[in-house]
Amino acid sequence: MNHITPTEAQALGKVGVLFGGRSAEREVSLMSGAGVLKALLSKGIDAHPFDTGLRTLAELAAEQFDRVFIALHGRFGEDGSLQGALEQLGIPYTGSGVMACAVGMDKIATKIVWLMHGLPTPQYAVLDNGADLAKVAAELGLPLIVKPPHEGSSIGITKVGAVEEFQAAYDIAAALDDSVLAEAFVTGRELTVAILGRGVNARALPIVEIVAPKGNYDYQNKYFTDDTQYFCPAVLEPALAAEVRRIAVEAYRTLGCEGWGRVDVLLRESDQKPFLLEANTSPGMTSHSLVPMAARAEGISYEDLCVEILRAARLKMAGSATPAAVQV
Repeated sequence: MNHITPTEAQALGKVGVLFGGRSAEREVSLMSGAGVLKALLSKGIDAHPFDTGLRTLAELAAEQFDRVFIALHGRFGEDGSLQGALEQLGIPYTGSGVMACAVGMDKIATKIVWLMHGLPTPQYAVLDNGADLAKVAAELGLPLIVKPPHEGSSIGITKVGAVEEFQAAYDIAAALDDSVLAEAFVTGRELTVAILGRGVNARALPIVEIVAPKGNYDYQNKYFTDDTQYFCPAVLEPALAAEVRRIAVEAYRTLGCEGWGRVDVLLRESDQKPFLLEANTSPGMTSHSLVPMAARAEGISYEDLCVEILRAARLKMAGSATPAAVQV
């Protein structure tokens, strides 16, 4: 499906790989972008790097890319702002559109949408500077998780085991965001589901289970150590695996995601009930990243995965100046 002939590669035109950016996840994005660029070039695609953290939108327009692969993570790349600019410029792009990216980047908005659709997600509270932290701790129970709702890659997340630790955790998250999310802690297995496609054609790749040192899957353990263990496909009863994949795909669809993405799930130890944590509309593509890992388990190489994602690049808004579709 993803093997590409020289003619097909040429038909994709001039491709920009957008990476770097200005978010707290810049370092990860640089690694993702380097991997994607190398993969596309290996397939004979006319791919070019473009660091949105160092170059302007005017320069992006001047490059006259026929389509772009978004390898950005976090704000100004995964939150809908860049997607809106690309719609204005008429440049087809990979992944989800403006609304899905904006909602998916906001963990509070994501929870609201999921709960409206009857999908399971841990109890939560939104905190501001005047919040009664002791009351929140009593309502959600301890331990709990405190996080900035607009960051990714586990940046600014703290596990609070005692009320006395709550204020410090709040301060860490508040330094990164205008609001703070407190979430009930779910004890259990940490899973993630990579998804490709859109609408009724969206499909889940094999589930990945993450076993981090001391259960701490933080920024360092995600990208820069080899101590975290990954099991793909995760060892689950077939019916349970099917249910995890089902709710992950449903979570992806309810947000309006497309192209590709990843949904993180916690499987509660006490009753094996899955809880949705968050959606990633522009997941990592580094050597430690989970979407390429899941793809490999289904027999899709990293290079072929990049081609499949790129092929689905399009403008999402009605009335956009869409170039002629490429059939490959």
